[in-house]
Order: sequence, then structure tokens, then C-alpha cells
Amino acid sequence: MPAEALPVALGRLDRLRPLIAIIPAHNEAPAIGQVVSAARAARAADGLAFDRIIVVDNASSDGTAALAEAAGADTVFEARRGYGAACLAGIAAAGDRGTIVFIDGDASVDLDDLPALLAPMLDKVAGAAELVIGTRPHPDPAAMSLPQRLGNRLATSLIRLLWRVPVHDLGPFRAIRVDRLQALAMRDTAYGWTVEMQIKAFRAGFRVAEVPVAVRARIGHSKISGTVRGVIGAAIGIFSMIGRLWLADRRDRRAPTPASAVPPARSSLR
Repeated sequence: MPAEALPVALGRLDRLRPLIAIIPAHNEAPAIGQVVSAARAARAADGLAFDRIIVVDNASSDGTAALAEAAGADTVFEARRGYGAACLAGIAAAGDRGTIVFIDGDASVDLDDLPALLAPMLDKVAGAAELVIGTRPHPDPAAMSLPQRLGNRLATSLIRLLWRVPVHDLGPFRAIRVDRLQALAMRDTAYGWTVEMQIKAFRAGFRVAEVPVAVRARIGHSKISGTVRGVIGAAIGIFSMIGRLWLADRRDRRAPTPASAVPPARSSLR
């Protein structure tokens, strides 16, 4: 890199710092040490590494937290069961600045894709993205079960139909600026978390990007696709969240609008 370009590049990277990994984990003892080690070794542009790795122990009973700490992570305990509850606990521990990368605790995320995930946040030409979703265009059947693939496709198709926005995946591997995440006022404590974030981001006019990432077969037993209860629970959580947000939008559209109101900026996805 030319010397004159170095301050520019460093300035762009500084916008992402501190870079924080949040890893929700419920009974992920077989995988969590590997996931934390991979996060510690991961590097993005110009050697950018995680400044902090937070594993949220979501009421595990298998020693997940101890294994995460042994591998070098900070741990937070969240007694309320649920993916969203664990993410909220991680956010509360992360502080109020920087960038958060959400990583599953089952080793299904390939952290070699971290540079690709963060690249849109450094794109000065198109405008730095505020939320980036890792999409899974060709998932291996061992990585995503048929009910997961069908549910993901149906949910994203419904979002495109109702909001006219280009959403193609609800992938959990995602990055978002902390200030933008706080502005979304996330509430869901269960399976509706990812879809809540995406729909709210588009409604708020955020710059949203999607990048293809790899997905691997998880280590250990899936809490969602591995049980009928998990599949049904995830479907209810996702589609009920879509319904609630759509109804909220309808109510907002019917409410009187002050003459001085300014319409929100249109969102974009690259």
C-alpha cells in the first residue's frame, strides 16, 4: 500500500473499531472452543482482528462457559432461554461504540469469510454499509436441513412481497454498527431476532448489504432442525415477527401525518 494511502485506510478501519464478536451459545461444549479459537485467529482487511470476543452462555448445562473462557473469550450469562435473549445480553456487555459481528456457536460459520462480510462497511464508493448479512446461496444439506431451507426461502419471499426490499437470506452471520443496532430498539428474545433486525433496518433507511458466505455442517445437535419442537418454534417466531411488523406498518400508515413530517430515506442493498 502506498504510504499516502495508509492514513486513509487506517481511518476507514477505525470506523469499525472496536470490533466485537458476539457468540450466543446454549450447550455448545463440543464446538465452542473451536469457534472462539477461530475468532481469535480471524483477520479482516489490513490485519483487523476482533478486539473482544463475547460468548453468551444461554443457560447451558454442559460447561460451555468454562470452555469458552479457557479458549480466550469473555463470557456473559443469560438465564432467559432464546437466541434473541442471548444476543441482547451480548449487546449490553459490548459497550456503545464500534461494530458487532454475530457468530453462531456451533462452528457452522467459516470465519475465513470475515473480510468479505466487513468489506461493504469500508466501501466509500457505494457508501459504507451499516448492516451486512452473510447469505448462504448454496448451503450443503448437512449444514441446513430441508425445513430450514424452505422456511428461509418462504420468509424472505414474504418480506420482499410485503416491503419491496431485496432480502434473500436470514443468515445469522452478520455485522452491524453498534450505534445503528441501538437505534433499532431490538426486542425479540427468541427466533424472530434476525428477521426483526433486517426489517427494521430497511424501514429505518439503513444501508444494507448482502455478501455470500460459506456455511458448514454444525458440530453437535441442532436445537432447531434437530427437533420437531425446534422447527415449529422457529417458524412461529419468524413468521409472527413478520406479521407484527407488517401490522405495525399498516397502523403507522393509517395514522395522521403532520404536515412538517419528512419521509424516511429509502434503504439500499448492494
